Amino acid sequence: MTTRGGTLHAPADSHVPDGERPPTRLPLVVHVLALGTFLMGTTEFVVAGLLPEIAQDVQVGVGRAGLLITVFAVGMIIGAPLMGMLTLRLPRRLTLVLALGVFAAGHVIVALGSSFALLLAARFLTALATGAFWAVANVVAARAAGPAASSRALGVVGAGAMLANVVGVPLGAFAGQLMGWRGPFWALAVLGAAAMVLIARQVPRDSESDQAVSLRSELSALRSKRLWLVLAACTTTTGGVLSTYTYISPLLTGEAGLAAGLVPLVLVGFGAGALAGFLLGGRLGDHRPYLTTIVAPAVTTALLLAVCLLAGHAVPTVMLIALLGLFGLGANPVLISLGVRFAGRAPTLGSALTVSAFNLGTAVGSWIAGLSLDSSLGARGPAAVGTVIAALTLIPTITVALVQRRRPAQSPAQSSG
Repeated sequence: MTTRGGTLHAPADSHVPDGERPPTRLPLVVHVLALGTFLMGTTEFVVAGLLPEIAQDVQVGVGRAGLLITVFAVGMIIGAPLMGMLTLRLPRRLTLVLALGVFAAGHVIVALGSSFALLLAARFLTALATGAFWAVANVVAARAAGPAASSRALGVVGAGAMLANVVGVPLGAFAGQLMGWRGPFWALAVLGAAAMVLIARQVPRDSESDQAVSLRSELSALRSKRLWLVLAACTTTTGGVLSTYTYISPLLTGEAGLAAGLVPLVLVGFGAGALAGFLLGGRLGDHRPYLTTIVAPAVTTALLLAVCLLAGHAVPTVMLIALLGLFGLGANPVLISLGVRFAGRAPTLGSALTVSAFNLGTAVGSWIAGLSLDSSLGARGPAAVGTVIAALTLIPTITVALVQRRRPAQSPAQSSG
């Protein structure tokens, strides 16, 4: 696939050269980009641990303060493809640097702001920058790693966000308790500015042979049926897991009988599992991408069903949640890689749409799961909803695998439609 010059191949069984082995070490730029996604993942969810303090300071209810999380998700859904299109003709390195600059500025506004409306606007602005960064970072990482290791590179980039749930969010919430809720936002602003310097130094310039891709050429990717199947899988696989994860606390305390003080430890276990799953999924996806995208949601469905059935027992539930982190998001780096590949000459749009699809799944899944709490299932309702949504992932992933099995061997450029 050619875009802005150079060739970008995403992994797939059919077109990685037989003689080419994955590199033992990924380029440094992949890890630098993972630092960026770590900051983005931290800011998306750190608000959850600071809601009471924010609500009291800006004089709104805690429920209304939760809109700071919702508006960020909406900004990601809209921002990834929108900003990907608006920055289409900009060099990728410049796009990444500008996105981090807006990210830093958005946090300064939040740290200084006293109006809830201003905070909402700043969060939305930050989400737009986050979407732009993530979409372009995926393409840069896959291109830097090469066709034999692009899924692994995307696993590392995505693992930055998973690490945020294990380290960044808890540290941010703890710092907020010590220095006030504005402290973590100042810290993220400073770290965002520092990341601008690293990105400017480590991300290579677009080559002189780069081609300017037209908007029409980018939008032509929307004709790819396989791309839409991958996007459907992105939506359901994340919706199934995070609809359950969002309401895991009432399940643990109300059904499993776990003490409230132990819930954060369980969440850390989930985050650690998700981090390992992202890295492992990326590695497996370089060799067996279609098998990975089928096995991961199949196991996830079984785990969620087991959570529904065994929620009254603390030890099995805690173990199942850790395994849910391991398998639940393991297919994500492979799905991103396939999205980039099936977008053909529009890898940035393909990457951006996967980011939007993941966030759409989170938003819709969490909304339906919240409604299920008032059903006869009670606290088990979100896990039941997650089971159904996760099972739906098998429809698009199996379809894509069957389509690929029937297609004759093609060159990377030919196989993108």
